[in-house]
Amino acid sequence: MYGMLITEQEKEEIIYLLKREMDEILFDLKNEDIEHIVKRAMEERYKTLFSLFKRVAGHRECMKYILPAGRMGRRKS
Repeated sequence: MYGMLITEQEKEEIIYLLKREMDEILFDLKNEDIEHIVKRAMEERYKTLFSLFKRVAGHRECMKYILPAGRMGRRKS
């Protein structure tokens, strides 16, 4: 386990970067041209980013980025 001391400004920058990256992944998961195996890797990356995000962001912000239960990357039949 590691610990870090960061300033409030640095915390806000980390939140901004994580949100931007998660937004990009969410957008790409909606693209039907991307293969399932790639989307699965993207979902795993999203979970890692979200785990980091939960450590620095408030509860309300986290609620906006919870993946839907049906997983966005799946095609609808």
